[in-house]
Amino acid sequence: MSPAAAWTVLIVGFALPLIHVALSKDIGPSKPGADGGTCPFSPRMGWIVIVLFLGPIGWLMFMGSRRKKRALTAGRTTQSNAVREKERDAP
Repeated sequence: MSPAAAWTVLIVGFALPLIHVALSKDIGPSKPGADGGTCPFSPRMGWIVIVLFLGPIGWLMFMGSRRKKRALTAGRTTQSNAVREKERDAP
């Protein structure tokens, strides 16, 4: 493997996914949860560690979790809109 190919694999497979996870706005705040949990890490730091160790597979896991989160949010929005319409139409 040539040095250029090795650097390309490192940059595309590890550095770019790490940067994407670190800068993503879909994760939430970068501070640990204040819900009384004992974990010292924030969700962002957890995803960064997963992507750091698993590389492209960890990044695909992150992308899959974002897709599920968006689908749940869209479903809740649709359901709440249907409930509002039903309440509005009721006498």
